[in-house]
Amino acid sequence: MDAVQQLAPTVGIESACDALGVVRASFYRRPVFGPMPLVIRPAPARALGEQERETVRAVLNSARFQDCAPAAIQATLLDEGQYLCSTRTMYRVLEQDGATRERRAQLTHPEYRKPELLATAPNQLWSWDITKLRGPAKWTYFYLYVILDVFSRYVVGWMVAPRESAVLASKLIEETSEKQIILPDQLTIHADRGSSMRSKPVAFLLADLSITKTHSRPYTSNDNPYSESQFRTLKYRPEFPDRFGSLQDARAFCHTFFAWYNQDHRHSGIGMMSPAMVHHGVAPEVRENRQLILDAAYAAHPDRFVRRPPVPLPLPKEVWINKPQNSDENTL
Repeated sequence: MDAVQQLAPTVGIESACDALGVVRASFYRRPVFGPMPLVIRPAPARALGEQERETVRAVLNSARFQDCAPAAIQATLLDEGQYLCSTRTMYRVLEQDGATRERRAQLTHPEYRKPELLATAPNQLWSWDITKLRGPAKWTYFYLYVILDVFSRYVVGWMVAPRESAVLASKLIEETSEKQIILPDQLTIHADRGSSMRSKPVAFLLADLSITKTHSRPYTSNDNPYSESQFRTLKYRPEFPDRFGSLQDARAFCHTFFAWYNQDHRHSGIGMMSPAMVHHGVAPEVRENRQLILDAAYAAHPDRFVRRPPVPLPLPKEVWINKPQNSDENTL
C-alpha cells in the first residue's frame, strides 16, 4: 500500500494499483480501517495428513497413472479394493504442484523454419503452386499448375489438368527445367505444403536434377507470395469466366493469358517492365530507351518537371522471400 501511495501522484491511483497488483477497493479502505488482518485458517480435522498427501501424490504421478484423470484413477483403485481420498482431494493435491492442466502426453508439432530465399537473376529461384478453375457443373474443377520465376515474374511453365497429381507436377517441372536449361545446383524451387508439393515423385525428381526444394510454413500464405499474386492477377482479369465449359476451354484461355502476362503485362515489382524483358535480359536496354525519351521531354519542357529531371523506375537487383530483418540491403 505504501508503494501505491508513493507512485499514485505520478501515474494516478488506478495505474499504480494495476501496476502493483493491488485492488483499488483495498487501497481506498485502508486509510479508514487500516490494513486487513492476516487470518490463518486452521486445517480441517478431516483433512489428509502430510504422509497421506505424499502417498496420494506418489500414486497420481506414478508411471501407471500419470496419463490418467483423477476420476479414472479413483475408479481403478476402488476396483482393486483401495481408497485413498476423494476425486476432489486428488485435484487439490495436483493443484498444489501446478499439475491441474492436461496431464496426458500431447502431440507437438515440429518448429517450422521461416524460408529466407534470395534471387539476384532469372532461373535462380522458382515458385510453383496449383489453383482450381471451376468447371461447367457444380463441384467440378480443373487444376492449373504454374511455375513462376521469382526474380523476373516470368511464367516459365504451366499446365491445366483434370486432377491434381504428383506425377503430372513432376513431369511439368522436368520439362520446364529442360526448356530453361537448368544446370545442377543452379535452382531453388519453392512451394507450399500441398500433397503434390511434398510428394515423393517430386522430391525424387528434384534430387535427381540437383535442384533445392523449400516449403512454406503451414498455413502461412505469405511464405509463397509471388505465386499467390500471380493467381490473383489471373482471376481478376475482366475476361476471366465464372466457369470453364471444358478442359480445352480452360487451356485455350490460359494460353492467351500467359502470353499476355509474359510479353505485355507491365509489372510494378520489376520497374514496370514485362516479365519477358527481365527474364531474357533486355530490360536494361529498354530502360535506357525510356531514359532517352524522358531526357528529350525534359529538354523540350523543363518547366513541367518541378523537382528534378525524370528517370525511369529502377530495375530489380534482388528479390527476397522473407528478407531477414537484420539485412541492410534494399528489397525490390
